[in-house]
Amino acid sequence: MSNFRQSPDSFQPIRACTVSRDVQAFGLLVEDMETALGDAWGDLSLAEAAVFLRQPEAETLEFVSIAVDDQDETQGNLPKISDLIRVAKETQIRVILIAGEISPIALHELLRLGADDFVPYPLPEGALNDAIARIAQKSQPTPITANTMATQPPDPSAMVLAVQGISGGMGATNLAVNLAWELALGTKQTTPRVCLLDLDLQFGGVATYLDLPRRDQVYEFLADLDRANGPALTRALLSASGTLHVLTAPAEILPLDILSPENVETLINLVRADCDFVVIDMPRYIVSWTETVLKQADRYFAVMGSDMRSGQNAMRMIRLLKAEEQPIEKICFVLNRAPSFTNLNARAHVKRLAESLMISFDLRLPDGGDAVTKGNDSGLPLAQSAPKNPLRKEIRKAAHALLALQATGRMQAATTKRGT
Repeated sequence: MSNFRQSPDSFQPIRACTVSRDVQAFGLLVEDMETALGDAWGDLSLAEAAVFLRQPEAETLEFVSIAVDDQDETQGNLPKISDLIRVAKETQIRVILIAGEISPIALHELLRLGADDFVPYPLPEGALNDAIARIAQKSQPTPITANTMATQPPDPSAMVLAVQGISGGMGATNLAVNLAWELALGTKQTTPRVCLLDLDLQFGGVATYLDLPRRDQVYEFLADLDRANGPALTRALLSASGTLHVLTAPAEILPLDILSPENVETLINLVRADCDFVVIDMPRYIVSWTETVLKQADRYFAVMGSDMRSGQNAMRMIRLLKAEEQPIEKICFVLNRAPSFTNLNARAHVKRLAESLMISFDLRLPDGGDAVTKGNDSGLPLAQSAPKNPLRKEIRKAAHALLALQATGRMQAATTKRGT
């Protein structure tokens, strides 16, 4: 192009456009666009793009590079940029998001709307060229080849266990952490590989309970799950005392919908392909991907107490699952702080609660007392902080039952394979 900046009326067929509040604020983008495309690109302001992307002339565009920084947040431009991304996706124009210093929540929202690729600003050397190559590859249909057909699905013998509290303060995270730890300790015969995922993206406490740091790599991994692979997962994971592999919650509070159902399915498949057990600490709330976890899980532990609040929430959850025709048979109800054998009145109350909900408690966990709080505050699992605690013994018993169940399943699968 002879002139860098053109009005929409004078546009000739071009391959791409930059869109920004002020292109002069993104000088490196100008240089990289010229390097990648020569004169076959143009520039639009936010107002011009809102008009041009809806015109037939825009159909010649291969992609748009939408540049945004913290000033767009303070000036209230994000709704306009969000609308531009929606229009581009409706007209099947690829979007490369060039993002300066904007908040993680704003970045997530723009990516969620359908941006095909993301490059930070200032642009790393060659990053724009790489992004252009990636979106060009996305535009081509994936051929069905012999190699594609031969790809093995995730190992079906890897057991997925989800844990969710029916109400706040029910000890769901404590159960998830200690169950994962006991599974990782294994038995004399086997030491399984166990991964614990903290998917409570806002207030997840797994990192605290295991004295692990919260790192920015977790957000970067979760925000790019569409392209995630085994090495990326390994970089995001931490090891707790060399025993347990952990994906902590992000360092900052993020919206729960930063993950889509497809993202969660990808994450679970990545982890279970390399593990024997996957334990997921769920947020207390029902989110868009709760159904995904429920369908992937072999057991879904719903942790509750014997109080009225827990009973009401359990009833609401049961009604929801039945109304949505979800696999309610996977739900294992866990009674935390279960009454002792000698407390007959409390045991009678628990019996009436189970009967009114028409459930049975698959696991009854005793009250671990102050030792549980002290262990969590110290970043130690019960196996290390209070190995003789009755709560620890009950969780270990449950872990051994799951280990035995998995061993039986693998033995049966091997027998069936030999038979065929």
